[in-house]
Amino acid sequence: MNQIIRKNPTTLAAPVGEYSHVTVIPKNSTLYTFSGQIGIDQENRIPESHTKQVENTFKNIKKALESEGLTEQNIIKVNIWSVDEIDWDHFYIVWSEMFPVNPSMTIAYISALGLPEIKIEIEILAAKVD
Repeated sequence: MNQIIRKNPTTLAAPVGEYSHVTVIPKNSTLYTFSGQIGIDQENRIPESHTKQVENTFKNIKKALESEGLTEQNIIKVNIWSVDEIDWDHFYIVWSEMFPVNPSMTIAYISALGLPEIKIEIEILAAKVD
């Protein structure tokens, strides 16, 4: 095995969203952990809109990946924390532009993040097959 494999075992119910239940990383891969990204823009502003924060967060994830020579194909796990209800129609439009394949994912609604104006934070793990 020399590639990242994503799968949904038939012994589990189908995913309720656009993600994979299992992601397999081959031996001798390099694992990358990224801090949670928030919806801050290039001018260090955090927009009030949850949907705009979602868009900025995905842009920041893409930039973090690029800084290591990685692409969305390298993402193996996504953790999402949101203080507001997610507009899933909007979220999946942005998601589908970001993720050509569906990594493993966890979503949690929480009461607060690091600053009061932050509405969503998304953390990724990535792997590069050596």
